[in-house]
Amino acid sequence: MEPQGDEFGPWLVRQLARVDMKQADLAQRLGLTRAAVSAWINGRAEPRDETKRAIAAIFGIDPAAVHNRTTDIAPPRPRQWHHRAAHADGGREYGNAAAFAFDADLSVLAREATQNSLDERHDHTAPVRVRYVLHELTGEHLDAFLTAMRWDELRPHYEAAAVGGQKVSRSLRAALEDLDEQRSLLLLRVEDYNAAGLTGPEYQDGRYAAVVRRQLDSHKQAGGRAGGSYGLGKATLWATSRLGLVFVNSTLSASHEGRSERRVVGRLDLPWHELDGEAYAGPAWFGEKETGPLHKGVSRSWWAGEEEVRSLHIDRSSADPGTSFLVVGAHDASGDAETLQEMHDKLVRSLADGFWATMIGGRTAGALMEASVTTLRNGHVFISEERVDPHAHHPALGRALQSYLDGETVPELTSGDQVALVEVPLVVSPLKGRARARDKGREHRAVLLLTSAADRDERHSRVVCMRGNRMTITEQRPRELPLGTAPFQAVLLAGFATGGDGEDVELAEAFLRASEPPEHDRWDRTEELTSLYERGALTRLKEFRTAIDKAVRGLVGRRETARSEGPAALRELLRLDGVSGNAGGGRRVQGFPVVHSVQARVEGNGAWNVTVALKLPDAEDPWVLTPVAKFDVRSGGRPAVGWAVLAASDGCRVESGNLVVDPGERAAVFTGVTDPATHPVQGALARLVIDVQKARGGAA
Repeated sequence: MEPQGDEFGPWLVRQLARVDMKQADLAQRLGLTRAAVSAWINGRAEPRDETKRAIAAIFGIDPAAVHNRTTDIAPPRPRQWHHRAAHADGGREYGNAAAFAFDADLSVLAREATQNSLDERHDHTAPVRVRYVLHELTGEHLDAFLTAMRWDELRPHYEAAAVGGQKVSRSLRAALEDLDEQRSLLLLRVEDYNAAGLTGPEYQDGRYAAVVRRQLDSHKQAGGRAGGSYGLGKATLWATSRLGLVFVNSTLSASHEGRSERRVVGRLDLPWHELDGEAYAGPAWFGEKETGPLHKGVSRSWWAGEEEVRSLHIDRSSADPGTSFLVVGAHDASGDAETLQEMHDKLVRSLADGFWATMIGGRTAGALMEASVTTLRNGHVFISEERVDPHAHHPALGRALQSYLDGETVPELTSGDQVALVEVPLVVSPLKGRARARDKGREHRAVLLLTSAADRDERHSRVVCMRGNRMTITEQRPRELPLGTAPFQAVLLAGFATGGDGEDVELAEAFLRASEPPEHDRWDRTEELTSLYERGALTRLKEFRTAIDKAVRGLVGRRETARSEGPAALRELLRLDGVSGNAGGGRRVQGFPVVHSVQARVEGNGAWNVTVALKLPDAEDPWVLTPVAKFDVRSGGRPAVGWAVLAASDGCRVESGNLVVDPGERAAVFTGVTDPATHPVQGALARLVIDVQKARGGAA
């Protein structure tokens, strides 16, 4: 029978280290040369069966163990916390900088961790299953968990790290105080099934090392379809822990050291600290003591028993490959989810908002992902498992994508439940050094789907843009929609999200991914975009957005004119032109937002401080307005001055220097402070005029 476990050489090296035996000692006891043992270890040869039986006798194990090599000899080594020593050059890190790239928010965690699971889907004929489990521990359940994680060994390090005045130290102090006072600890287990798992060696390149031992190492192997690309997303797990502590249990899709189940390790991220005269860099690992000569004494992952993973609350519900991450001391730093019910609901909502498209399948292909949330208290179900239903949370968007996957779209809308499809061109700029003369780039045909909004949609008349494994990147409000446009929902599929293949699809996917910041929440200028692609790449993105808006206007315009000529003619008579109009000589009506009142004063530095109240007509689309401050002069044009501060007070919000007022709002208030550096004369020597204009390209 062929060996089923680890290669003989690596297995023998590990066993010699476990029993503290040198190669020369084994050769002498076998009556062979050291060169023979060296050949086994280097993979140039393998001992004969009778020699394997002799090796088993020396190690005191069954000969089958040498043949199969699926287990290590000798009793398991004790678990330990290994704290990295401080840098010899005196350098210090007061926290993991990667963790500050994102907010410690449950919605951010759900987005980043779930995207990593989706990128690592193992069997592409089945969905990856993502499960979030909140678990509150108190009393004896808390004590048992703290014992299992060796809290008594860690507590002195936490207290030393909490002494400093940095942000991380202050947060640790608060976490320790709450743990002592409340005697309660919240765990959050993020686990996936039908995923690759943390495969690869302990220290060299591989998924395991990228997650557990390295920063900014993405190591994605999704054939260019990965949503993430910076290697930052995993840091959200540690950022969501008030204690900076995460335990890991992985079932591997490809065996390592002859094993695949219950590869366990813990990682702690603390700031630099001193304890008992020793200085520590901050990171620490919980595992089995390494016996290899290159990394002797550090903590490495180990193959845990079932009882061990249960005591650490990282046991898995099946043997399917994937990984369970246990966030110790989980919290939502945004402050809008404090109770278990609120956190449960926020996780469900975040998964639905970020990944509804991945949970929808068509007639020829199933969904890419399934997701659920469960909440426990001391081992008992507190809130039953809730399966995330994309159609329940986003019915219109779900209908649009479902129709596309089922091949049931139409070229234009003639009834409310139809889904219209139109292609949108994206020109992908050439990579630097590869462009031919006057080569603008390669055209990719993205897909725009549009349908009527559902009655209960709070947010509508938007385009949800995605690529890759249907990863939602951004939402955009189409500009200059026809007046009276009925609420709609639209989905833009680009790159691999179209379901197509070919060079243009791959080029578009790479181009859009290069235009995304670490948050993957927009397509815009990035260092990667400008460094990799020829000049004009940003212009291609702007043209893409303009083409999306044009495609939406074409679809909603055709829908309006298809109804009847009467309403279209009436709408033409009632068109708002930005000023108050007089319809047929009757009472004047307000057709555009107007300034209702202004309260103003001049600050000591000469800046005008104004509070402006607006009145607005009813509208089905948001008003996008640009407040302009001008100095009044006796002749000529009024010179505009800049804003140092522009802030929304009531009924509106500020986006990119514009005021956005949602449909239905009839009044809004904003405040502004002018920038004295832009004043042509001193503020106290001039009168100020406030003009509220329709933003260029804005909806109204």
